Amino acid sequence: MGFLFRWLLRLVSVAITLTVLGVLVVYYLGSRSLPDYDKTLTVAGLSADVEIVRDNSDVPHIMAKTDPDAYFGLGYVHAQDRLWQMTLLRRTAQGRLSEMFGTRTVETDKLLRRLDLYPLAVQSVAAQDEQTRAALEAYSAGVNARIAEINRDSLGRGAPEFFLFEAPLSPWQPADSIAIVKLMALQLSGQLRDEVLRARTSLLLPDANRVADILPDMPGQGIAALPDYAALFPALPRYAAAQTPGNDMLMPVAPRGLAGASNAWAAAPSRSASGGTLLANDPHLNFTAPSIWYLARLQLGTGGVIGGTIPGVPAIMLGRSEKLGWGITSSYLDDQDLYIEELNPDDPELYRTPDGWKPFRTRKSIIAIKDAAPITVTLRWTDNGPVLPGSDFDLNTVTPPGHVASLAWTALSSQDTSMSAAIGLMQAPSVQDAITVSEGFVAPSQNLTLIDKKTIAMQLVGAMPRRDARHQSLGRLPSPGWRAENRWQGMLPFSENPQFIAPEGGIVGNTNNKIIDRPFPLHVSFDWGDSQRIMRWQGLMQGRQVHTRDSFIEAQLDTVSITARTLLPLIGADLWFTGEAAPEGTPERQRQRALELLADWNGEMNEHMPEPLIYAAWVRALQERLIRDELGPLAEEFDHVEPLFIERVFRNVDGAAVWCDILRSAPVETCTQIAQMALDDALVWISENYGSNLDSLRWGEAHQATHDHTVLGDMPLLRYFVNIRQSTSGGDNTLQRGMTSGQDPAPFQNVHGATYRGVYDFADPDSSVFVTSTGQSGHFLSRHYDDLGQLWRRGEYIPMSLDIDLARAAAVGVTHLVHE
Repeated sequence: MGFLFRWLLRLVSVAITLTVLGVLVVYYLGSRSLPDYDKTLTVAGLSADVEIVRDNSDVPHIMAKTDPDAYFGLGYVHAQDRLWQMTLLRRTAQGRLSEMFGTRTVETDKLLRRLDLYPLAVQSVAAQDEQTRAALEAYSAGVNARIAEINRDSLGRGAPEFFLFEAPLSPWQPADSIAIVKLMALQLSGQLRDEVLRARTSLLLPDANRVADILPDMPGQGIAALPDYAALFPALPRYAAAQTPGNDMLMPVAPRGLAGASNAWAAAPSRSASGGTLLANDPHLNFTAPSIWYLARLQLGTGGVIGGTIPGVPAIMLGRSEKLGWGITSSYLDDQDLYIEELNPDDPELYRTPDGWKPFRTRKSIIAIKDAAPITVTLRWTDNGPVLPGSDFDLNTVTPPGHVASLAWTALSSQDTSMSAAIGLMQAPSVQDAITVSEGFVAPSQNLTLIDKKTIAMQLVGAMPRRDARHQSLGRLPSPGWRAENRWQGMLPFSENPQFIAPEGGIVGNTNNKIIDRPFPLHVSFDWGDSQRIMRWQGLMQGRQVHTRDSFIEAQLDTVSITARTLLPLIGADLWFTGEAAPEGTPERQRQRALELLADWNGEMNEHMPEPLIYAAWVRALQERLIRDELGPLAEEFDHVEPLFIERVFRNVDGAAVWCDILRSAPVETCTQIAQMALDDALVWISENYGSNLDSLRWGEAHQATHDHTVLGDMPLLRYFVNIRQSTSGGDNTLQRGMTSGQDPAPFQNVHGATYRGVYDFADPDSSVFVTSTGQSGHFLSRHYDDLGQLWRRGEYIPMSLDIDLARAAAVGVTHLVHE
């Protein structure tokens, strides 16, 4: 027995020793790629030495004597901290992920090859102005200098992920940066999905009023009547089941409702307590670890510029210079149209046009796949745009037999000058100059909020398609591609893009709300991202005669839900303070306690309170009960509560209360009955997932921000090191937006929100502040991987100063790039 025990002890000791040694080896290999910020490095490609001072938040301040040298430095620091992220972005745009990840990313690669984003980026290089081409070349040289250093000094392949996924690093090219901007346009575009869903809903609900209920238009002037989609394509069945979605890893297309959002507002000197202009901006994107944003400061010939960059792109995309501040919000411009193309029944290689049958433009494309045979994809284009298969975006449900779908989209331009506009914006000395420069933006379309020392403005930037007033579906539904009136007729002149300069009230802002109400075809969009947050913003802005940096921060962090304040009195009107007192432990008593809590609640979606969870679960269950019997499986597409729909139903707008009647039951149910049943549903769900003690519930337990690593986040063990989870306040309709996933088993996880926050005060520019949702480093062993995320969660910021002495005073390192 003693002999056996000794051998077991030895085996356990050996196993422990080997495990410890394995962990140490992994840590050593991983830590080799941690960048050294305090060094001197001789590199080729510079005209003079560059100094990179990293302040105590790891924000690099790049001091250079020429603009190209500054862009070189930016390329170098991006590659130091985010090389893996840059590699993923580039490979995604190229449609080359499967070379690393195998069959899991084939569908993603197919889509990107069909869209042809990378070849279009290559062609767009020549369209840039001279200073932008110089910036792209210098930036690429900076990235490549870091790659050469990694290879020369065996610096752990540049990032730990490269040990797990073999990905030879090819030199960075100017087209790579332009391709990433086009990829961002894809991530921020949602009109395609909206068209498909509207068509599917129209097929299922022949009554146009019911379509208007569940897909409501923003309040304002009426919209011209749309044709029944079935009338455009009679061969389609009234309902077709959607294809079961696959596991499309790294698919850069956001689910419906998550294609982009943001807040931005500005105050003129007349509305500022300090007498200077103010600007607040927080763009909303999917949460990832690391965040898409990387903070940096550039010293250009026109002065210092500081703010948020995107790794792979040589520009401050949002932030401030010494003379100008700018922020961005998604404009929701209708810059995509789907077309149904008729195939020639005698020759499917021909499609119908206004001038007769015409052959597709075709090209073969080979996708290499790790551990599998390569596949060849035939790319097809029509005059309207690339042909997409029915398996993408549920297009099979709205495409009749003998037809295919194609996509028109502003980002599919070979003369895309968005990069030149971004470079020019950093150098613009005034609001008017910035507007002039912004004419070069093509895609993604954004609302650009601007301030200089005296003026505030908001300008919609990006190419606006010119549509015929006779367009059959007004661009809201897939339309026959062979009809001349449905086709785009070029782009509108920049003068038609809405702009608001120095408004009389001294305040301008956008929460993705409807910004203008012009008749089609100058309408901008029929589908907007917000009808709720704007009401809270208006109240906060008009509640003060003058504003300060702190009042703008307060508004940016506001978590009061106007939606909750509006809906609860409607859906609970006949439930509050009714019925007999119920004994403890009964469903009736649980319902009464929930109603008591909600009756005393002010609508604040605070992470420490139970009421937000009760409210969110109730309205989610309510919408499910209202739509499930009418929409069947299509109800799965409506995974977020549409406040305007519930309001229409409970106010019985155009007979919308009919949604409350359960079709398959003999009695006619009232909306009050459905509201009570939905509350009971919600309380059962809460009890199963969070316990039955309503007073002890915490919204933050359900509303955790999910900053997950895009590749390692699902891996056993590793996910505990690379994913960042935080309890958060806010919700779908608060200014501090925390968009929920809508997906079981965790429908209230916070998956989409402010990945960057900035507030700029031109009365005292160095008192301006900013923060991102994770940290500067993409290396999970770095202390800067999540340090800013802790500040972000608490609603704190770091200074945005162009004073280099302040950066040097607490620098975590100074890098000197010495030219050969």
